[in-house]
Amino acid sequence: MQRSALAWLVIGLTLATPQQAKTQNTTPRGGQVELQQNYPNPFNPTTTIPFRLSADLFVSGHRPVVSLRIYNILAQLVAVPTLQGSGQPLNGVQLDCVEQSGGFCTFSAYWDGNYLGTGREAASGIYVYQLIVDGVRQSKKMIVMK
Repeated sequence: MQRSALAWLVIGLTLATPQQAKTQNTTPRGGQVELQQNYPNPFNPTTTIPFRLSADLFVSGHRPVVSLRIYNILAQLVAVPTLQGSGQPLNGVQLDCVEQSGGFCTFSAYWDGNYLGTGREAASGIYVYQLIVDGVRQSKKMIVMK
């Protein structure tokens, strides 16, 4: 199967699968990961994406590797949000294979609504955001409405 066809299948299954209000997955280390709904949703032009990592992920000095990516309905990478929040050591860093340190379990990411590496605003439509923590993936939908 071609890579783009596989990406379409994954996006299609993500959009077709009913989402619970709180989805949690367990990582290989036994810790919980919870991707929450972005807010506001629909949004224009910016949004915040909250997520939680259980304290179990930070046991014995482990630093979970976290990525958050936003895709359009063609499964093309649109953006990589930045970590936000006062007091967080990696505030403003793009969430692309970032090792999180212990002490914080609730995080939020910020997307300015622009395409990756440009000042161009994303078009109205449905987007999928995907959180990856130590290889465990979770996805949710969001809507840009102009």
